[in-house]
Amino acid sequence: MTRALTLHDWMVAGIAVVAGIAAGLLLRALLRWLGERASRTRWSGDDVIVDALRTLVPCAAITAGLAAAAGALPLTPRTGRNVTMTLTALLILAATLTAARIVTGLVRSVAQSRSGVAGSATIFVNITRVVVLAMGFLVVLQTLGISIAPLLTALGVGGLAVALALQDTLANLFAGVHILAAKTVQPGDYIQLSSGEEGYVVDINWRNTVVRSLSNNLVIIPNAQLASTNMTNFSRPEQELSITVQVGVSYDSDLEQVERVTAEVVDEVMKEITGAVPDHEAAIRFHTFGDSRISFTVILGVGEFSDQYRIKHEFIKRLHQRYRAEGIRVPAPARTVTVQQGELPPPLGIPHQRDISMPPRVH
Repeated sequence: MTRALTLHDWMVAGIAVVAGIAAGLLLRALLRWLGERASRTRWSGDDVIVDALRTLVPCAAITAGLAAAAGALPLTPRTGRNVTMTLTALLILAATLTAARIVTGLVRSVAQSRSGVAGSATIFVNITRVVVLAMGFLVVLQTLGISIAPLLTALGVGGLAVALALQDTLANLFAGVHILAAKTVQPGDYIQLSSGEEGYVVDINWRNTVVRSLSNNLVIIPNAQLASTNMTNFSRPEQELSITVQVGVSYDSDLEQVERVTAEVVDEVMKEITGAVPDHEAAIRFHTFGDSRISFTVILGVGEFSDQYRIKHEFIKRLHQRYRAEGIRVPAPARTVTVQQGELPPPLGIPHQRDISMPPRVH
């Protein structure tokens, strides 16, 4: 130090520290008030930003107070430089953590708003967090006077070995990024793989895709397998879909009456059952003369995949009840067998008897 510490130096330094702490508390209270106002808005991004700044701003105020206190003390140039460097590194570290929280929160908010479900595509969230933290860490090292050029060179050389050792992991990572970037699958979609797995996509992370089946079990599918298999997405290009129900009536039925009654039942189900499409137009198509019935297909509109079971259930019940009231018969399978009169076949295991004439024996 250049001179001895005096009481005045300690008082100035203490006032600077207290002022920094007081400013931090006031700013934290202000941000709490802003957080209450932000929670009333429809956009969730302002909640993320205010919540993250609630930690950074008070920390910055306290750091500023400590820097002012250090400047008021008669420190040597080297000590003052070290103190300033340390406080700057701490402030950069706090800013990095805050930036990571803000960016990942905004990414999660965007993913949730696009998918329309509570789960999010955490692969983008995790990648964003790692990138922001890595950049902040490098800035902190540079601030502390540590050269990052050798570190980057070592990472570049070692990255090749890591890539070779983690081929499967990297394949799943890039497959997950490709799936989300191509928008073939998003959280909330109902998918079915050619191998038989099906369900709602809950999350797509850096390694696998989590699918929740209708039985409420989780199916874990590696991203590389999901990207390379044949898949049906029942939620795209739109969530509404059409389902078919096969029906048959007897040959003595009035087909005009059958079509009219069936259309009325379809309209009733579409308007009254939750999950149906109210503006769906009834479609009935006769297509087959069967052994004991005339078969036709009824096309129903469904809001989303899992609603089809409830829609079919209600439609079949109401159609059966209406057919009984209208006298329309749904025949059971029947087959007529005609036996022609003639020579009866021999009993099983006994062949027909035939006269066998032996040729005359020549002497």
